Amino acid sequence: MARTAMIFGVLLILLGLLAYLGTGRDSATALIPAFFGLPLLLLGWLGRAESRRKHALHAAAVLAALGLAGSARGVPQAWQVLAGDEVARPMAAVVQAVMALLCLIFVVLAVRSFVAARRARSA
Repeated sequence: MARTAMIFGVLLILLGLLAYLGTGRDSATALIPAFFGLPLLLLGWLGRAESRRKHALHAAAVLAALGLAGSARGVPQAWQVLAGDEVARPMAAVVQAVMALLCLIFVVLAVRSFVAARRARSA
């Protein structure tokens, strides 16, 4: 799961950098996915050590849940963009939706991993 956290961290960093460059470097808020991705990457790296794994990966799951909560509001607007409707900031809506999807996938994978680890300990 530590490697998974690192992969999702890198994906969020890339998303933030692409959004920032894609908007002409006008707004630092385009880097928000990267601001979530960097700590996620670091928590995954810390989670490689057995002694820190549990705490680091639980912190990564909480961070991803916060990222999901903060970016989920872009999902309806992204659907509007895909339907061809006008929205105020279409790039922001799409980036928020992609961030929400990445965070959701990570949280689901983390919960599944935590449940499997708990079952393995009790067996």
